[in-house]
Amino acid sequence: MLRVYFLQQWFDLSDPPAEDMFYDSEAMRRFACVKLGEDTVPDESTILRFRHLLEPHQLTAAMFDAVKRLLTEQRLLLKGGTIVDATIIAAPSSTKDATQTRDPAMTQTQKGPQWCFGMKVHVVRVVKCSRGFTNVRYRGLLRNTTRVMAIFALANLYHVRHRLAPDGT
Repeated sequence: MLRVYFLQQWFDLSDPPAEDMFYDSEAMRRFACVKLGEDTVPDESTILRFRHLLEPHQLTAAMFDAVKRLLTEQRLLLKGGTIVDATIIAAPSSTKDATQTRDPAMTQTQKGPQWCFGMKVHVVRVVKCSRGFTNVRYRGLLRNTTRVMAIFALANLYHVRHRLAPDGT
């Protein structure tokens, strides 16, 4: 299920398309170790329940910390001269929580000539991540933080993947 979660983050998939990817892509099935006809294909509710397990236990933050420790041990983590960046995660202006109020972390801000509603994610970049955040799939600060921690941990690992490989290739 963790591999399914990674695929969701890499390809920006909500739960229903994440289920569909098993039927559409042999490469994704292989990565997730799912064989049609032999294994039970995770449905969208199973994927949702797994994702909901990650959030309250802050497992993506733990994953991000583990990646940071690994990169530090391998001397691949840039400590000095990092760039502080503010990325805007846009959201529809009507986004409301269960109490019908807007998340206090969501505000209106200007990016160049355009006004956006959403939240700012302040990031100290270890690697340059080309992955953009175009909209919020999961409402609420906790869910957005979970997504951001997962995607940056994965981006950092991807960036140094060749140096982490046992044979250095």
